[in-house]
Amino acid sequence: MSPLEKKNRLHKEDFIDGESTHRHVFISTLGHDCISARQMPENSAHGPGQQQNAGPAAEESRTAEDVFDDTSAEKVGPKPPMRLVWRNILLMILLHAGALYGFTLIPAAATLTLAWTGVCFMISALGITAGAHRLWSHKTYKASPPLKAFLVLANSMAFQNDIYEWARDHRVHHKYSETDADPHNAKRGFFFAHVGWLLVRKHPDVISKGRKVEMSDLKADKMVMFQRRHYQLSVVVLCFLVPTLVPWYFWGESLLVGYFLPGLFRYTVVLNATWLVNSAAHMWGNRPYDNTINPRENMFVAFSAAGEGFHNFHHTFPFDYATSEFGCKLNLTTAFVDLMCLLGLASERRVASKEVVAARVQRTGDGSVKSG
Repeated sequence: MSPLEKKNRLHKEDFIDGESTHRHVFISTLGHDCISARQMPENSAHGPGQQQNAGPAAEESRTAEDVFDDTSAEKVGPKPPMRLVWRNILLMILLHAGALYGFTLIPAAATLTLAWTGVCFMISALGITAGAHRLWSHKTYKASPPLKAFLVLANSMAFQNDIYEWARDHRVHHKYSETDADPHNAKRGFFFAHVGWLLVRKHPDVISKGRKVEMSDLKADKMVMFQRRHYQLSVVVLCFLVPTLVPWYFWGESLLVGYFLPGLFRYTVVLNATWLVNSAAHMWGNRPYDNTINPRENMFVAFSAAGEGFHNFHHTFPFDYATSEFGCKLNLTTAFVDLMCLLGLASERRVASKEVVAARVQRTGDGSVKSG
């Protein structure tokens, strides 16, 4: 069996693992105790607040786009010429120059402004990690309307494309990972995976596959489509005006510091933290769950990106709401979702069972797995 055939077989088996997981997962419902599925014995009776997940057929529409598609293997031979987008290049240079200037203003900023910068960072990060990624791209849990509204606003503060476009590109990334159809294919090097993919025209395969990926669920989501229609205005208000004006209005911070520190500096740090998931977490680290794929377990990225650095686990079990088998350890996003569940604002967290994870570790892991 060739290496490609072996990899394709493993990814298909992973889909079987993922579906079998649904028969062993307990999920929480609104109005009851939110106990983690990993803490529940597999054969326990369904008490109040716990229920088994639906069977494979009911879940197939929510997991099919997570499964690697072996029909889009990276083509051999010369690549299409890269076409630079000079507007994006200029804006990225100006953005990082502004962020560097904002960093120099830290000693001049009020303590409340520094705290506000941290708050804006976390809100922005959650808009990507808990929102665009775990909720809308992978459907790993369900959110109530108030929580969804918060995550929509937080996503606009993050300014990384609207939820619909972000989820579309991310689903394509999972379905065609490390091929020409992957928007930030890490096989093209660290710089391309980190930021270069935003500075050039998309590969034709990215465009064609992006048009075919299943997005009907987000088209039917009124909040997602409302944000998409009003995205530019929401970004101006939430990513730039609110971070700038709050410290100026409430405690007299200068507009200069407000714009460059909680504004540009915070925005740029969130961008790079997110990009590290595409670059560093696809290049450096262990592969305890599947050593046939590039994504790695990278603790630095887990820390900087609010829990998104357990990337080998995530690409192996993309339906798991925690993106990790270690709960809230180095995973602020998981802690946030758990808190929302306790408050009755989230429910039905999907989790890969210990049995399925252990079986996958034995079958395809690199031997580096560690207990939580």
